[in-house]
Amino acid sequence: MMKTAIYPGTFDPITNGHIDIIKRAKRLFDNVLVAVANSDDKKPMFLLEKRVDMARAATKDIQGVEVEPFSNLLADFAKSKNIRVIIRGLRAVSDFEYELQIGYANSSLNKEIETVYLMPSLENAFISSSVVRSILKHNGNASHLYPKEIEYFIKETI
Repeated sequence: MMKTAIYPGTFDPITNGHIDIIKRAKRLFDNVLVAVANSDDKKPMFLLEKRVDMARAATKDIQGVEVEPFSNLLADFAKSKNIRVIIRGLRAVSDFEYELQIGYANSSLNKEIETVYLMPSLENAFISSSVVRSILKHNGNASHLYPKEIEYFIKETI
């Protein structure tokens, strides 16, 4: 039986830290669905379609990884895809409390869901999309923090 996990996020933009988590998840699961959240509440820098395109470009060479947008509750989206495992990344202790709450909330909405927390490698532990966006907004060079496959999308937007 093929095991699939879902890795949700805004991916605004997708970073090397995200790719690190995706590759770690692929060691544990046959397939990983990267679920790009609409997240209008967060006022993303990049449109949903562009975030999906960036995630697809960044993961195109990782077999067993698919990318899809979603705009409903994650628990409902996972259920519609018949996926019972959610992958979440933990960079630091400060992430844990928030991620724990989200994990419990998803479990309360769908009792079948299990959340698996993965840590990125030490070299990627400090990378977040918000750090990348901040550097980009201030005309800095953040290219070492995101996959080279998305450089075109970054330059097109900035």
